[in-house]
Amino acid sequence: MAYILGIETSCDETAASVTENGRKVLSNVVYSQIPLHTIYGGVVPEIASRKHIDKIIHVIDRALKEANIEKEQLDAVAVTYNPGLVGALLVGVSVAKAFAYSIKKPLVPVNHIQGHIAANYIAYPELEPPFVSLVASGGHSHILHIKDYRSFDVIGATTDDAAGEAFDKAARVLGLGYPGGPKLNALAKEGNPEAIRFPRPHNGYDFSFSGLKTAVINYVHTAEQKGEEINKADGAAAFQQAVCDVLVNNTVAAAKELKVDKIAIAGGVAANTLLREQMEREGKKAGLQF
Repeated sequence: MAYILGIETSCDETAASVTENGRKVLSNVVYSQIPLHTIYGGVVPEIASRKHIDKIIHVIDRALKEANIEKEQLDAVAVTYNPGLVGALLVGVSVAKAFAYSIKKPLVPVNHIQGHIAANYIAYPELEPPFVSLVASGGHSHILHIKDYRSFDVIGATTDDAAGEAFDKAARVLGLGYPGGPKLNALAKEGNPEAIRFPRPHNGYDFSFSGLKTAVINYVHTAEQKGEEINKADGAAAFQQAVCDVLVNNTVAAAKELKVDKIAIAGGVAANTLLREQMEREGKKAGLQF
């Protein structure tokens, strides 16, 4: 058995987990800072860093306790080292280095985008490379060819705003508040995605959501200038549909060209219900396992 303690502090959540043989999660403890940052409309890096300092030892202790593992039983300590907020990352890396040194076990630096992809190995223990993965989060929109566990090719990437960033900005202009993505996803279920036609930018396998974000802003501002009341649910549904159409179409097309029979999604936007449903449906049409 190989037991690894994982530590994550790349943004506004302090997290620690113990895994067994890389595929079985024995504990997963997360302290979320969402209530702290909501009043600011987004994550404040200085506040995030200070709260990580305050909570990280407690989170690690609880993760070990819930896993029923003594620290001496650990085989390694893994920690997110990039990308992320510099101050927040520094807290996790510093604690992980000290912890690993104290128990004389290896320290494993983890790229958190690769961590997003690897979450699929936990959700689906039978999953093996090769496959194509969409990574969509607040700062990233990538299509990757996962050739092996540590061998990746970038097939497509964002040329401006990432999908998650576009979700948050669209939610803000619609007056939904923070965190924007989940709130927009919930409201969209009440709207008609065909009520408004927003653009679906296409540039090979690359993404560009800046124009789509601007289209939503212009739609809202034009209505305000005319004194018209907008249907926020329709706006949310139409925007979400446009984003998901681009994400899904590019991912499925990449998998077909590469002759890969499996596709996966990763990152925060992977929690979006429409994206999951649409990727599964379109993947199945193309003969791909999702």
